[in-house]
Amino acid sequence: MADEVDRPYAGQEGEINDKLVLDLAWERQQKKTFTAWCNSHLRKLGIQIKELDTDFRDGLNLLKLLEIIAGEKLPPAEKRGKMRVHKIANVGKALSFIASKGVKLAGIGSEEIVDGNLKMTLGMIWTIILRFAIQDISVEELSAKEGLLLWCQRKTAPYKNVNVHNFHMSFKDGLAFCALIHRHRPELIDYDSLKKGDDMHNLNLAFEVAEKHLDIPKMLDAEDLHNTPKPDERAVMTYVSSYYHAFSSSARAEQAAKRIGKVLNVNQENERMMQEYETMASDLLEWIQRTMPWLNDRSPEKNLTEAQEKLEEFRQYGTATKPPKSDEKAKLEAHFHTLQTKLRLSSRPAYVPSEGKLVSNISAAWKTLEEAEKEKEEFLRSELRRLQRLELLAAKFDAKASKVELWAAGKDEALVVTEDIDSSNLAEIMALDKIHETFQSDIDAENNRIAQLEALAQELSDYQYYHADDVNARMQSLKETVAHLGELTIARAERIKEAIVKQQQLDALRLNFAKKGAAFNNWMDNTMDDLQETFVCSSIEEVEQLQAELEEFKAGPLQEASANYDELNGFVTAMAELGSTDNPYTTLTPTLVYDKWCKVLDTVPEREQKLADEMERQQANEELRVAFAEKANSLAEYISQRQGELAEQSMKALGTMEDQLQALVAFEAETLTHQPEMDSAEEIHRQTQAALIFDNKHSKFSMEGLRANWTGLLLAVQRAKNETENQILIRDSKGLSEDQIKEYRQSFDHFDRDHSGQLDKNEYRACLLSLGYKLGSDPVSKPL
Repeated sequence: MADEVDRPYAGQEGEINDKLVLDLAWERQQKKTFTAWCNSHLRKLGIQIKELDTDFRDGLNLLKLLEIIAGEKLPPAEKRGKMRVHKIANVGKALSFIASKGVKLAGIGSEEIVDGNLKMTLGMIWTIILRFAIQDISVEELSAKEGLLLWCQRKTAPYKNVNVHNFHMSFKDGLAFCALIHRHRPELIDYDSLKKGDDMHNLNLAFEVAEKHLDIPKMLDAEDLHNTPKPDERAVMTYVSSYYHAFSSSARAEQAAKRIGKVLNVNQENERMMQEYETMASDLLEWIQRTMPWLNDRSPEKNLTEAQEKLEEFRQYGTATKPPKSDEKAKLEAHFHTLQTKLRLSSRPAYVPSEGKLVSNISAAWKTLEEAEKEKEEFLRSELRRLQRLELLAAKFDAKASKVELWAAGKDEALVVTEDIDSSNLAEIMALDKIHETFQSDIDAENNRIAQLEALAQELSDYQYYHADDVNARMQSLKETVAHLGELTIARAERIKEAIVKQQQLDALRLNFAKKGAAFNNWMDNTMDDLQETFVCSSIEEVEQLQAELEEFKAGPLQEASANYDELNGFVTAMAELGSTDNPYTTLTPTLVYDKWCKVLDTVPEREQKLADEMERQQANEELRVAFAEKANSLAEYISQRQGELAEQSMKALGTMEDQLQALVAFEAETLTHQPEMDSAEEIHRQTQAALIFDNKHSKFSMEGLRANWTGLLLAVQRAKNETENQILIRDSKGLSEDQIKEYRQSFDHFDRDHSGQLDKNEYRACLLSLGYKLGSDPVSKPL
């Protein structure tokens, strides 16, 4: 076993920091590579590890790894390594086994592995790789590392840009890996397309191809290998050794196969020719035996096409299938004679074929084959003539039958369907009756065609037509179809006659409904106008008159209308029983009549209610009229009485003017005590105005007249008071006596004809003329 690979010290290349970085890179590369190498073996047991420093601590996976790579059974593990002492014992068994193979484990103990010392674990795995993967490599008396290096150099020598002289820098660009793969499996890599400067591509390509096609796990990381100034030698050696073992095993298998093939070729040369004859004879006899049933087949063909195909098949047999077999027969005979010659020249016994495979046996079978061919051809031609006749008859039958089927298609459904009859009016049904008579004539014509088809079907049966059963079945179906259509035709004719009677009845009902419905509809329109007419009443008597008219309408015209509606409804019911309420003679529908009739019936009570409401309103108005009349009559009488009293008091002029003034004041005060009665009359008048009452038979007085008389009374009192006060002032200022003032008053009253308290134009003119004034035709009127 070769010693471990010497590592270069970083002090030889640079600073301490560079050495630490390089050591860490090597340790990372070793960990990845060694893990992949271990998994490539452990996967045979379905085991995979992730971390070297932890997954080997219990010794279980380590023992299994050694059993796989050594091919030997190791001592059993201690309780699956659950306790530290068990783990140490398991690792110790593994290390003892490694030492038993002549490997020195300097400084590597069980405790370091159990404690997860990564550096010690890497050293242990490297020792295992050296012993079981590299040590046995031998190339031209060189072994282990030197032998592996020489193998790489020999294999990559023909490739440009590849110069393998170590296991670190020589593999950094990936071309060496690609060259090794291409040398053994050129179809996997196009080496000429690779570039020396494209390290990452080359490395990844080699790793992926090796993993996919050579079953070599990816033990190195391309990026890590490329970025490390000097890749780890142990990692590269481990990965390259996998290439060696992969290619060496396939090469040994190939060499062994070649040697065995040469021996077999020498030993089996004569046997091969004998077997070839046996095979050729068997194949030819088997073909003859397989062909004979086909040649002896005399089963009738189904149709002309199949007969032609069979004849064409026989022709193909004679031109394409049989000639190669004739060649095989000749080749077989030549092969037999050649074999006998070789055996005779080599002093070997003559070859005797198996029973039944003699050349004479084959010749006899061939003669029988040719006799069967002749009989087969005669039979096929006779069948062709028979089927040609049958095809003509069958085509004729099919054409006639298709016409009947085409004619009958869907007619049974049309004859069964009643919607066209039920939904047609009288004119349409009469047209259907004519069409149906034409169809009955078609039935008679089709019965003649059925007779012709029966003759054709019988002839096909006589000539043993292959589809005779189908033809007869079709014939029977056509007969049944036409017979069934005849039955349906009779049934439809009866339905049409019934429908004609039904439509005649329906037509009479429609006409009666149209005539009487028009008059009834006109009556309902006029009646609705009357019932909905707005009435204006001004007295209870008028309302009573309208109510009497309505009662008379309910007892007479409405009852007659109800009978007319029942009659129309009876028409509609009869039409519905006959299947249709549609009426082409009128646009008036039963629904419209029903709606209008219901509206008439609903409007009668509505009008009754309106008249009742109007009666209540007129009664309330009558009460207002009576109340106003009572007030108005009383007030009018009072005002008239007071006006007379005021005039009498003015004419009498009793007492002094002061006494008269005092009497007027008392008169005014007593008159104003009736102001509430006047206000009450005003309120009742307001109510009558709100109720739109403009007449009152109970009183001849209106509120306007009362109001004017009342105002006139109060003004007359006020004017009398004012006149008396003026007379007192004139008396006192002019020195007039009361007799003089009384005389002036009597003179004024004489000319004041209308007792308005002032002289109008004519009254003033009369006064001036009496005093002796001469006046023109239009004297200017002056108040006195």
